[in-house]
Amino acid sequence: MRLLFNIDKKDYDPNAKPVVRPSARGIIIRDGKVAMVHSTKYNYYKFPGGGIEAGETMEQTLIREVREETGLQVLAHTIREYGNVHRVQKTSKADLFIQDNFYFLCDTEDAPQQQNLDDYEEKEGFTLVYVDPYDAIRVNCEEDHGPTMSSMIERDAGVLRLLIEEGLI
Repeated sequence: MRLLFNIDKKDYDPNAKPVVRPSARGIIIRDGKVAMVHSTKYNYYKFPGGGIEAGETMEQTLIREVREETGLQVLAHTIREYGNVHRVQKTSKADLFIQDNFYFLCDTEDAPQQQNLDDYEEKEGFTLVYVDPYDAIRVNCEEDHGPTMSSMIERDAGVLRLLIEEGLI
């Protein structure tokens, strides 16, 4: 999968034992808007997706995570690779965190079902929205998001910019 860009905060101990957590994320575009998860608590937008579990393929993770976070059912035959964002930084849980975020374009069934959020996602008020990409970029780049990890917000704003530049939105 092509590398979209790197995020390297250079704030970590390079000799620390790395925590590696790859993820799969969905890009769902309808009528010029993008299906994103909106954190109502911290007011940011992110692509639906999350960590790849042991024994899962990237596509299986994509389908599971999109369903859990948004209630949307991905149509497996529509999944196509978009690109990877490679991130390296120190986090609250790891002195050296490495994550490859694999993005996939996909379509979903029209009507969302019930979300299946974990405690952290519920506390953040994760809500499915179809948002104008320029609005999502503005909110992610210009507003205060409290203690939220800025690299995640930066990552998804960067992917939105690429989608616009490449004429996909």
